[in-house]
Amino acid sequence: MWKDFFYFSRSERQGIIVLVILIAIVTLTGMGLSIYRQSKEPVYPENLEEEYNRFIVSLKEQDSIKAQKKLFARNDHKRNISRRPVVLQHFDPNTTDSVTFCRMGLQPWIARNILRYRAKGGKFRRPEDFRKIYGLSEEQYTTLLPYIYISDKFQKKDTIRMAGRPPYSAPDTITRPFKYPAGTTIDLNTADTTELKKIPGIGSKTAKRIVGYRNRLGGFYHLSQLQEINLDTDEFSGWFGIEDGKTTRINLNKVSVERLKAHPYFNFYQAKAIVEHRKRKGNLKRLDQLAFYDEFTDADMERIKHYVCFE
Repeated sequence: MWKDFFYFSRSERQGIIVLVILIAIVTLTGMGLSIYRQSKEPVYPENLEEEYNRFIVSLKEQDSIKAQKKLFARNDHKRNISRRPVVLQHFDPNTTDSVTFCRMGLQPWIARNILRYRAKGGKFRRPEDFRKIYGLSEEQYTTLLPYIYISDKFQKKDTIRMAGRPPYSAPDTITRPFKYPAGTTIDLNTADTTELKKIPGIGSKTAKRIVGYRNRLGGFYHLSQLQEINLDTDEFSGWFGIEDGKTTRINLNKVSVERLKAHPYFNFYQAKAIVEHRKRKGNLKRLDQLAFYDEFTDADMERIKHYVCFE
């Protein structure tokens, strides 16, 4: 009886065999794909972090080696320059080239300063004029002084005399502006451009720059403030006086942000901090109340105290 269940015709047996083969193929294909995917997955070593740290250290070591090589190269270049033999010879500073200056022991940048001075129209009329070159040390000047000669073309006219004849001097027809004599002192806060131009060394542009900056400040309280517009205070220290208490003061309890930041000593953030303080805490009574704000440094407080009030 049970044989009836396991009896298959020829065509049924062939179908079963084909089905078994297909099942086997599918099973083997799945196993193959699984093995292939596993082989493609990256395998990370257990000490991956340690390997990464060693790689970073190696990069830093390479950068350090490169930096040392550059430093050694610069030092070798400087040593080569310092090892060059110094060859002293007679020279005219008005015509000598930069190579000759370097051969006589001057640094290349000093040689460039000499050429730049000549390019702007500067001339050496006497050997002593060579001392005016920026960067030239007293020792270098003393060493080179015996070798300096000035050709007749560049010497001052009053040093060239023709035998038996007085020097010819053409009449001076140039109208020169009036300048105050030495010892004259003017008030820096009241002088206009016309009076400022009477100070030796001050022309129209410089006078306008002084007056313009004075108006923006509200007056000067110290001569050193001229340095803020690139003027040499030592050059003008004997010509200017400043009367105390003549600066224009700004009421910090009423001024706006726009007006305050227009002053050279206040920026936008400082002006905003002052206005915000008034809104949150009321009017200011003392300048030191601003010291708690990061926007104000000690130097800021020292400068602005001459230009503020609270009433």
